[in-house]
Amino acid sequence: MTRIRQIFAASAFAACAVAAPSITDARTDVYVRVAPPAPVYEVVPPPRHGYVWAPGYWNWNGHRHVWHRGYWVRERQGYRYEPHHWVQRGNRWELERGYWSRG
Repeated sequence: MTRIRQIFAASAFAACAVAAPSITDARTDVYVRVAPPAPVYEVVPPPRHGYVWAPGYWNWNGHRHVWHRGYWVRERQGYRYEPHHWVQRGNRWELERGYWSRG
């Protein structure tokens, strides 16, 4: 690869990394006009000491809904885990990310 191609490839990669924030970033707001599909049935594993189960949910990858499987989250004493879920507001849908609430 010539030196010019190397520089071009490196600058193109850097531009993409800066211009495309991660959709999985917990601070990213996701608004779409396409309702999420029905939830996928998942078997909840047996309880695991010190963890709570975060159920699967439909995430948005910038083009379509994609299923994100359930996973274990380390328990926080005095808090209750509120899972990811979609809320309809007017003619669009907003993904509310999972979070811990006092409970």
